[in-house]
Amino acid sequence: REKREKRERRGREKGEGERKREREKREKREREEREKRERGREKREREREEREREKREEREERERERRGREKEGERKEREERERRERKERKRERKERERERREGERKERRE
Repeated sequence: REKREKRERRGREKGEGERKREREKREKREREEREKRERGREKREREREEREREKREEREERERERRGREKEGERKEREERERRERKERKRERKERERERREGERKERRE
């Protein structure tokens, strides 16, 4: 009787050991799957952040270019205005010079 109980107890313990190993294997598999999903989620998150950063940088670059073009446009307008003003001053100077010469000519005639 004792031998039989000992054998049954050893069988139960053996069964418990197998169940324990199976549970550990299952937990390990579940943990690995969970970690794999987590890594996938983190990867997608990083890729999304990378795309957003690239979009933002492109938008900022376009904005800088636009401001540069506006500045260039302002520069061209200013240069054109200054050129016209120089031309106008030159014309006025020539006009005064011509009037002075005519005045001197009149004086010599008189």
